[in-house]
Amino acid sequence: MSKSGETQTVRRSNAVLGGALIVLGIVFLLGQLFDIRVGHFIWPFFVIVPGVFLFFLALSLDAPAGEPLSIVGSIITMVGLLFFYQSITGHWESWSYAWALVAPTAPGLGQILYGTLKGRPETVKTGKDLTRVGLAIFVVAAVFFELIIGIGGFGLGRFGWPLLLIVLGVLLLMRNLGLSWRKV
Repeated sequence: MSKSGETQTVRRSNAVLGGALIVLGIVFLLGQLFDIRVGHFIWPFFVIVPGVFLFFLALSLDAPAGEPLSIVGSIITMVGLLFFYQSITGHWESWSYAWALVAPTAPGLGQILYGTLKGRPETVKTGKDLTRVGLAIFVVAAVFFELIIGIGGFGLGRFGWPLLLIVLGVLLLMRNLGLSWRKV
């Protein structure tokens, strides 16, 4: 690379860093002016940004290291996104089932993106399979922990369990009656 090319790259890097610092300063200043706990919402980006950076770094690699690095980047990004959700909502107990989004869902999403952008259909297929498994685990575990156990306060509550038992009993009786009517 020529001397002028290096200088231009350094200038561009300084411009991006300078712009990012200005935006960050404005965000913190507005937080102080309007008494908003900005740090409460921004800290997950210290996890999200490196994850996204690793994913883009993986895309720049043509070597076999690209796919594993994209998986690591997607896992780190997913952890950061979950931190962001949980810090906004205070729903930290969701970790009891949100782990399924970290693995196997995030690696699957990373493989889907990497395979799509690099033209590797076998990687996309593997990613879709992992994503399906991860989302299924997430949904089943979320229903169990949120509705049945009620860890986040969304449980069936005082009336939910008795009503659920009544509905199940009625369904079983209707099924039984339906079977006996068919025999007659």
